[in-house]
Amino acid sequence: MNNLTMVTEFLLMSFSKTWELQILQAILFLLIYLVALMGNLLIFTLISLDGHLHTPMYFFLKNLSFLDLCLISTTVPKSIANSMSHSHSISLLECILQLFLVIFFASSELFLLTVMSYDRYVAICRPLNYEVVMNKGTCVKMAAFSWLTGGLFGVLYTISTFSLSFCNSNEIHQFFCDVPSLLRISCSDTHIALDVTIAMGFSLGILCCISITISYGPIFSTVLKIPTTEGRSKAFSTCLPHLFVLLIFITTAALSYLSPPLDTNSVLDLLLSMFYMVVPPTLNPIIYSLRNKDVKTSLKKLIA
Repeated sequence: MNNLTMVTEFLLMSFSKTWELQILQAILFLLIYLVALMGNLLIFTLISLDGHLHTPMYFFLKNLSFLDLCLISTTVPKSIANSMSHSHSISLLECILQLFLVIFFASSELFLLTVMSYDRYVAICRPLNYEVVMNKGTCVKMAAFSWLTGGLFGVLYTISTFSLSFCNSNEIHQFFCDVPSLLRISCSDTHIALDVTIAMGFSLGILCCISITISYGPIFSTVLKIPTTEGRSKAFSTCLPHLFVLLIFITTAALSYLSPPLDTNSVLDLLLSMFYMVVPPTLNPIIYSLRNKDVKTSLKKLIA
């Protein structure tokens, strides 16, 4: 790990070199962050306080809200601060910590979304066994597995990434410390450990997608057999938003991590990363809660 002393800080890329546009980006990021912050905090608070929401589905949703809150707080506030100042630096220690937290929270969210698809499968396809299968102990174990596995990947990605040498440039062409951007500026000729780690992450990502597909196949088959339009609509409303966010999250992350490093840098790289770092934490509270009658009822009781 002696090569870590070769670079003591990194420079994060801004969306524009024009000062006015940097301020505009900071304002937009601040508005997005406030929406995500308030939305996720509201869901977390409502589920914690309302006993009627102490069910497996809302238990996982509470975990998802906390993960979203942590994920967006890891990157966006730093980007806002950099845009508001003329300094775009991030220390080596901050970069290591940021990378670990990004991988930790993002991986945990992927595993949790997979668990949530299984929860929906049991609720819709095996409703009579739902309380037995998705009991409190099972839910806690599933959530704990998501968090622990995400933490393990955070450690593996961080160690394998920062075992590389950074001696040519310290300019990260991204608004946060991310593996593809750090790999691009590394002067190490070989990075087998990182390649193996990325392959492991990709393989588990594929397994998660397969698990979700296996869960949603019977779900859609069962929902289509529901005789009433209202029943089908209610069932689809809890499943389709989940798939929509998951599709954005997995697709954009895969494009970013699996595309070969390029010599040219583009603002498109920044925009692509926003779709798996900023968009899901902002949309999740909206699509999971605004159309949810239980959450609306709980909010009305809290306000009253």
